[in-house]
Amino acid sequence: MAQPLATTLVLLPGLNKLIKVTGGTWKTAAGLSALLSLAACDVFTPVTPSPVPPVRPDTIVQPEPVPTPTPPVQRSDESLALSTHYQRVENDLVARGLLRTDGGGPDTTFTDTILARNFVRIALFNENTVTEAGEILPTSTISTLRRWEQPVRFAVEYGATIPDEQREKDSQNIQDYISRLNRVSGHPMSLSDEDPNFYILMLNEDDRLGYEERLRQIAPSIDDASLRALMNLPRDTLCVVLGLSRGNSSAYSKSIALIRGEHPDLTRLACIHEEIAQGLGLANDSPQARPSIFNDDEEFGLLTTHDELLLKMLYDDRFTTSMAAAQAAPIARRIATELLDRGPS
Repeated sequence: MAQPLATTLVLLPGLNKLIKVTGGTWKTAAGLSALLSLAACDVFTPVTPSPVPPVRPDTIVQPEPVPTPTPPVQRSDESLALSTHYQRVENDLVARGLLRTDGGGPDTTFTDTILARNFVRIALFNENTVTEAGEILPTSTISTLRRWEQPVRFAVEYGATIPDEQREKDSQNIQDYISRLNRVSGHPMSLSDEDPNFYILMLNEDDRLGYEERLRQIAPSIDDASLRALMNLPRDTLCVVLGLSRGNSSAYSKSIALIRGEHPDLTRLACIHEEIAQGLGLANDSPQARPSIFNDDEEFGLLTTHDELLLKMLYDDRFTTSMAAAQAAPIARRIATELLDRGPS
């Protein structure tokens, strides 16, 4: 059995230079001899050079010191062992035809009734609860409709042990994905370091274990149980997202997604897709959802066409934040019918 890919917590309390040489002509030996002969016939009058004034020491321009490159932070044996473990997990999933990246196809058709049913199950139920000890327990409980009412401003933070090449790859993937989510949902989303409210933390084990103070800075209202859940992440929890709201509101005010840096490329990308989407309000998983990343069977690794429709539905103006499932269900059926009548976009 494939292990769960992701867990969601939803809590409502040198420069290269090209030198081009043109017009150059080599002189023949005869021509060179003639030039030398002409020069021998010239008469030169010696000229006494003017004295050069001494250079004052304080006027000497010192060259800028060359910065010494900072050596990469070494990872612990535990972090390296996790990388080996997660690579094996990914290899096994891919070998069994899982973590698909095709978005669904003729083998994964669905109707408007299925789409509406999946929406209610995914957007109006909780996936997990957190105990006082910080344990993440899989419990499916009914909830209200949760989403963002304000623009979502994403910021990415990397642990000190994450190499530059991995940072560049992940940053580009996150930027592309946010642009896609912005287009699909119609809700304003951007990657910005100015007053961010959705933090994506890419941390290796060594980084995460020292991140408690930073987590309290990001979310001063975070409760101890949620903090313990992030700090004591079990090995089989690959990534997690924490959604925070003010008071009893169902509108998100802040989200924190934590993704292990030890994951190989495809698993990291799958975590990016699922945790960000769940942090936008599609918080639950359903074994009936297909083709979907909101399903613990890990068949699909990246957001599918079906999932895009769920996100489009979530941010439809006919829904209101905090709406109960009984109110939302008939609206979901109407919107799903409209979307499939005109074809997925």
